[in-house]
Amino acid sequence: MLERIKQMMAEVEALKATSAEEAEALRVKYLSKKGDITALMNDFRSVPAELKKQVGMAINELKNRATERINELKASFASVDADTDDIDITRTAYPVELGTRHPLTIVRNEIVDIFSRLGFSLAEGPEVEDDWHVFSSMNFPDDHPARDMQDTFFVESHPDIILRTHTSSVQARIMERQQPPIRVICPGRVYRNEAISARAHCFFHQVEGLYIDKDVSFTDLKQVLLLFAKEMFGEDTQIRLRPSYFPFTEPSAEMDVSCTICGGKGCSMCKGSGWLEILGCGMVHPNVLEANGIDSTIYKGYAFGMGIERIANLKYQVKDLRLFSENDVRFLREFEAAN
Repeated sequence: MLERIKQMMAEVEALKATSAEEAEALRVKYLSKKGDITALMNDFRSVPAELKKQVGMAINELKNRATERINELKASFASVDADTDDIDITRTAYPVELGTRHPLTIVRNEIVDIFSRLGFSLAEGPEVEDDWHVFSSMNFPDDHPARDMQDTFFVESHPDIILRTHTSSVQARIMERQQPPIRVICPGRVYRNEAISARAHCFFHQVEGLYIDKDVSFTDLKQVLLLFAKEMFGEDTQIRLRPSYFPFTEPSAEMDVSCTICGGKGCSMCKGSGWLEILGCGMVHPNVLEANGIDSTIYKGYAFGMGIERIANLKYQVKDLRLFSENDVRFLREFEAAN
């Protein structure tokens, strides 16, 4: 891996382009989602534990240098274009304001970045799914309430086709086509048939994580979630795990973090308890492993899931979920500094 990184660094240092189009092609080759550097980052999970720090630093240095070099090439052509006499006389005389990322996108990217640094790869899947990947493969009984029309949007002409109610369906698709070790993070939009209010919506966003390998324990899960909480909410953040129930994990737990508003002393945000619930988690149920073609006598795993809106509420104290989908420019401008 280190030799590949060294060789690619030499390529980056020697990059040349004769046009803005060639500079963009170099960006796609090295820095896009399917680029060479992204492929290196995806292979990072196979690096031995004792080399992870060295390799991780080398990959980051390579990515930063590639970004810097390609930006230099693009800037050289931009300056040439600026010197031309071509003026668009139809362009508005008023300054064109730059846009800003949506607060949910900001939080999603931060969550994905944290888990990427912990060795998780990004995985995505379709929003229109079948019953098997959403429910059956996740150990939901046939009579489970979540299958009812009160909670799930069904495609009328195809009763087996639904709008996914959670991103666990992405985990099922990964497990059925890949043998362990598996370490993925799955962000995406999900849908549930609920009345729209300040506290609920018919669509929202989730991030779920899955790790399957030999000798995986609940201790591993707890440590990963503790690191995530400290990265997301601050070094002084504490967590607690409370027993719970989910069909796809056993044992299961819900995780609280110490209130970021009052520091655990008690306030209206945490209802005086000093704690805020942010996610559910647990060890992957053996039935789920077997249903997706993984031998549960050899492999174990953990899974967790959280709502992005919930995390955004805690970080930015947004009390009305409807604001996230109303596209009010005044609301969105409040997050310009967070980009």
